[in-house]
Amino acid sequence: MTPLFLQCGERRLDLSCAPFVMGVLNITPDSFSDGGQFMSSEAALCQAELMVREGAAIVDVGAESSRPGSEPVCVQQQLDRLVPVVESILDRLDVVVSVDTSESEVMRESLVRGAHMINDIRALQGHGSMEAVAESGACVCLMHMRGEPQTMQEAPCYGDLMDEIRVFLDKKKQACLSAGLSPEQIVVDPGFGFGKTFEHNAEILRRLHELQSLKAPVLIGLSRKSWLGYVLGGADVSKRLHAGVAAAVVGVMKGAHIVRTHDVGPTREALRLVSALAG
Repeated sequence: MTPLFLQCGERRLDLSCAPFVMGVLNITPDSFSDGGQFMSSEAALCQAELMVREGAAIVDVGAESSRPGSEPVCVQQQLDRLVPVVESILDRLDVVVSVDTSESEVMRESLVRGAHMINDIRALQGHGSMEAVAESGACVCLMHMRGEPQTMQEAPCYGDLMDEIRVFLDKKKQACLSAGLSPEQIVVDPGFGFGKTFEHNAEILRRLHELQSLKAPVLIGLSRKSWLGYVLGGADVSKRLHAGVAAAVVGVMKGAHIVRTHDVGPTREALRLVSALAG
C-alpha cells in the first residue's frame, strides 16, 4: 500500500494504515444534532475525553453552526466559545485538535493556541484564510459547498456533480500548494449535505472513489444528516445512528480516509472491522 501521511503541525498521521475517526464537538446553541449540549468548557472537555476513549484520533471543535438556514456568528463570539475549550483539550488530551471555522481571525488565534488543523467549509476562500494556515504549519480540510448555509438547500443544481466537485477541490488544493502548503497538509471533503439534494448525496457516496484522482486524503461527514433520515422514512436525528455508521463503512470502502462523526464509538468499531477484512 502506498504510504499516505497527514502532517498536522508537529503531529503526523499515517492514513495508509487504517481509516481515522474525527469526533464532532459543537459548542453551539443551534447545531442540528447536539446544539446546546456542550456549551460549557467542562461539558465540552468531558465529551472530548469520551470521544478520545472511544477511538477518535481527531476532535473537531466548532463554534458556529453550518446547518441549513443557520445564521453567522461573529468572530469574537466564536473565540469566546472556542479558546477555553481548545486550550483545555490540548492541555489534557493526546489528540489532534481541529477547529471548524471559515474566519481567518479565528484560525489565527486557534493556531497560535496550538490547534493542529483547520476544517473550513469554504475551503480557505475567506480574506486572509489561506495566509493564516500557510504560516502555521497546520493542515487544512478543504470542503466543497454550493452557496452559503443560509441558502444552500434552495434547489441546488449541477451538471456532472462529481466532476464539478473534483475540479473545485483540485483548484483549491493547487492554490494551497502555491501558497506554500505541502501535499501532506491538505485533506479534501466533498461536502455531503452542503448544497446537495438526497440524490446528490447518494451519487457522491456511490462515486466517492473518483476523488482519488486528487491524490489527497478524503474526509467525509455523514453522521445524523437529514438525507439519512430521508432514506429511513423521515427518522428523527436521534434515530440515524445505524444509517450513519453504514454510510461511513461504504465511504471507507469507496476510499475515504477520515470519517467525521458525532458517534465515535460505534463508527470506530465498524471501521475496525473494515480494516481487518481489508488486511
